[in-house]
This record gives sequence, structure tokens and C-alpha cells, in this order.
Amino acid sequence: MNRVEVGFEEVGDDLAIEGIVADLQALRAASQMRRYRGTPPNLPSRAETVAAVEGLVAALFPRHFGPSGLRAREVDSFVALKLSESLASLRRQIELELRLAAAREGASHALTRHATRIIHEFAENLPRVRQLLDADILAAYNGDPSAKSVDEVVFCFPGVAAVVRHRLAHELYRLGAPMLARIVAEKAHSETGIDIHPGAEIAEGFFIDHGTGVVIGETTIIGSNVRLYQAVTLGAKRFETGAEGQLLKNYPRHPILEDDVVIYAGATVLGRITLGKGASIGGNVWLTHSVPAGASVTQAKASEDLFLDGAGI
Repeated sequence: MNRVEVGFEEVGDDLAIEGIVADLQALRAASQMRRYRGTPPNLPSRAETVAAVEGLVAALFPRHFGPSGLRAREVDSFVALKLSESLASLRRQIELELRLAAAREGASHALTRHATRIIHEFAENLPRVRQLLDADILAAYNGDPSAKSVDEVVFCFPGVAAVVRHRLAHELYRLGAPMLARIVAEKAHSETGIDIHPGAEIAEGFFIDHGTGVVIGETTIIGSNVRLYQAVTLGAKRFETGAEGQLLKNYPRHPILEDDVVIYAGATVLGRITLGKGASIGGNVWLTHSVPAGASVTQAKASEDLFLDGAGI
């Protein structure tokens, strides 16, 4: 092989493609030896996972994301078809994720049945997901004076788009498919600029206004009727480490927001702290301590608290 075609261009005769291929193969083999016990399993497909979830979004909102001109008498048939196709595809991806985890852990048993149980429970939860989303969409419509209709909110609001995908991703995460959940979350992140970890627990009536730059960490818990504005971070204050310096995982490290909390643009809320019911956090506040129900925290108030605590002396 003297030349390799790349698109409409040609690579010169002096490029040793075979040697590069061999080097890459050796690096892959070494990486796989470190990660797996035995032969590496097939990986889930990012493209198929995203396509399956988009099919589910169309099944949840067929008038908005189904085919143009879908007639009323055709809606149920369309929903049934989309559910059948998307759930079957997603079940295959769940099984691939389970096999991947089993290969890392050196275990493999009843994975097909396990994947089937997960997809059955996931499917049975879709009406509840739709009910939650109806409350989220209504919160967005009622909370933004620029919204002219509920249909506009569903079609156009990035916060709603992100929350729709989050609710589906969270079900996958909760049921034992965290990689697929993360694929869905990161696809939504790339399209909306809103980064919600699929592990975050979010109650009904959640509204992200504008949305760009919002970050919500894995162990965040958010109550009902909470509103966030752009560039809000709900993050960890620090990362705990084990005896050998490795980062610990799966422990609570993000904030708890009780019902009716509002956090304005640019605020950063860090650590396992609680914002009490109805609390209001002003723009650009840096907050690392809990606040009581009904509290109002602004930049001036936050600075005063730090001074009284001795940090400003």
C-alpha cells in the first residue's frame, strides 16, 4: 500500500500507515489488558443509545417531535411503534453495558435477563416521567414572561430539552445503566450547554431559565418547584480520598435544595449543604454553608457572613 485515500485527498507515498496501525494496535492491546479480565467485550453504541432516547422523546411528545402532519387517529400507533423500536434498541445497549461491567469485574451470569428486567421497569416508569415533565414544562411557561405558549416552551427552551433528557437518563442511572445514562446526559449537555449528571435527583416543577453553563453534580437533591438561572453551579466543595490517595466515589458531596428555592445567575453552591425551603440565592454568590428556610443570600450578605465568621479579619 503506497497511498491511502482520505476523503478527496491522498496521503503521500512516504507515510508508513502500516507501522502506525501496528503501533495503535499494540497500545490498544496494552490498554485492554489493564482494564479487562479476558477478551474485551463489545461496547455499547453511543449513536444507537442517543437515537433510542430521541425515539422515546418522540413517543412522550408525539405532536411535537413526531412526523409532521401526524393525525389524531394515528398518534397511538406512532407511539406504540416508537416505544417498541426504541426500547428494543435500548435493551440491547443495556445488555452490552452489563457485559462490559461484568468483564471488568470477572463475572458473567444472567445478563440478558437482567437487561430485560431493567428495560421493563424503565418502560413502566415512562408515564411517571411524562407526568414529571408536564410539571416541568408548566413551571417554565409560568416562570418566563417571554414564553408565549406551552408549545414554544417544549420546542424551544434549552432548559426543558435538558430536563427531558435528564429524566430519562436518571431512570437508566437508577436502574443500573450508568454509562448509557451518561451518554444521554452528555449529548444533552453538548446541545444545550446544561450539564446535569444523571444521578441528580430532581422533583417536579423544575425550571432552568436560559440555562447556559448550569452544572448539577451527581449527588445533588432538588425539591419541587426549584428555579435556576444560567451559570449556576451545584458542585462539590472538595473530593475525599482513600488511604492510597485515590478519589473516593459514591458518597454525598453536592447540595440539597428544598422546595421553592431560587438561585440566580452565576451563583456557585458547593458541598453537602442544605438550602432551606423558599431560600433565594443572589447572582454570583459563592456559598459553602447551609441557609435556613426563607433566607435571602446576596453578595453583600455572603461577604458579611464571612467577616463575622472571622475569615475577613
